Amino acid sequence: MPTLTGVHQVALTVTDVDRSVPWYERVLGFEAVEYVDTDTTRRKVFLRGPGLGLSLTLVQHLTAERSTFNEHRPGLDHLTFTVPDGATLHQWTERLTEHGVPFEVVGDNEAVAVRDPDGIHLVLTTSAP
Repeated sequence: MPTLTGVHQVALTVTDVDRSVPWYERVLGFEAVEYVDTDTTRRKVFLRGPGLGLSLTLVQHLTAERSTFNEHRPGLDHLTFTVPDGATLHQWTERLTEHGVPFEVVGDNEAVAVRDPDGIHLVLTTSAP
């Protein structure tokens, strides 16, 4: 069986990149590194996360129907980021509180669940999958 060595990029469809990019920068500490208007139907913004080798791409399909995220439909259920330890997870809860972002502590303080401006379910956890 050939091996996979990691995840290079995750692309999330959003309704408005101009609204989503500042949220990912301000709340999660990502940095926009490239804006691409591929044509008249799609806009992309490539983001880098602090300490991650992952490129997060926010894609806005300009001709698509606008609807809210629903993890019960086929597609993405949630995206989980790992943090080094419980102390760091606690720092994240402080940061989310500071930015007025609602969150839910999951399990025995092992994870924190949050939603982005489009309702995309994001999780921060101390344990790897």
